[in-house]
Amino acid sequence: MDNNKIVNKNDISNYSPMAMAFLGDAVYGLLVREKLVLECNRPAGALHTLSIKQVNAAAQAKGAKKLLSVLTQEESDVFKRGRNTHTKHTPKNQSEGDYHYATGLETLFGYLYLLGEEKRLRELFEIINGDGVLNSETGSDKD
Repeated sequence: MDNNKIVNKNDISNYSPMAMAFLGDAVYGLLVREKLVLECNRPAGALHTLSIKQVNAAAQAKGAKKLLSVLTQEESDVFKRGRNTHTKHTPKNQSEGDYHYATGLETLFGYLYLLGEEKRLRELFEIINGDGVLNSETGSDKD
């Protein structure tokens, strides 16, 4: 994946955890949408409704906790850097703890995206959603 690298590993520290979380939120959302389209071909409005059940702090925090034991030391450090970032944002209808875990997950996904690590992104996403969680929570059946 080196040829898909957006930034060099040495330059990654130039980006704040919140900037990487901003990007990681979009990357995670895209992966959820891709999975939904591939698994349950439905009208766009229905797909959107299903996606917002997965792209929120509570669902992302649950996913982040599934990953903790499989992260490399470097990935764990990035996750913790994002999770521990203090923001002035107060989560709406979400717990503060879930918000911090979700921010850590988004930071990690943004980091891996910037490094061009698509294979690793997909591996981690599959750990979170590959056991049918996405399907069972959306009410669709796996073929």
